[in-house]
Amino acid sequence: MKVAVSVPDPLFEAAERISQKLHMPRSQLYAKALEAFVKSHRAPGIRESLEAVYGTEASELDPLLEDLQAEALREDW
Repeated sequence: MKVAVSVPDPLFEAAERISQKLHMPRSQLYAKALEAFVKSHRAPGIRESLEAVYGTEASELDPLLEDLQAEALREDW
């Protein structure tokens, strides 16, 4: 989709230099920059939400539970 936007001259010139340095079309540079900006401002996903809630909790099994699970596996085999 084509979009017309206004950017300050210094920003445009800096983007032009980067576009030329990377041998990347201007539209691709702007699309990548916009994509990065949108990703950095999106609402947290499921994983991020779970990490926020459980990120400080230990992930090891309780030793008793681990022993009981191992015993149950031995009985089934």
